[in-house]
Amino acid sequence: MRSRVAEELRRETMQEMLKLSPAERIALARKLGAEAVEAFAAARGLSLDDAFRVIQQQKQRGRRYSRCLEELDGDAAR
Repeated sequence: MRSRVAEELRRETMQEMLKLSPAERIALARKLGAEAVEAFAAARGLSLDDAFRVIQQQKQRGRRYSRCLEELDGDAAR
């Protein structure tokens, strides 16, 4: 069961996004991404560079092992 308020908010947000040009949507996405990294850094007491590095490491942890990528990186086999 979905909330009527949440559904209305989704609808309004979609209408606002459709009014933006593709370039404006990309700019908004980048701005929101930068704000998210800043918030993550502030919450963890990290610099922006360290926060970005932590986020990148977390993204890699969830990925499947790939021997192809390992060979491209020049790492030793597992």
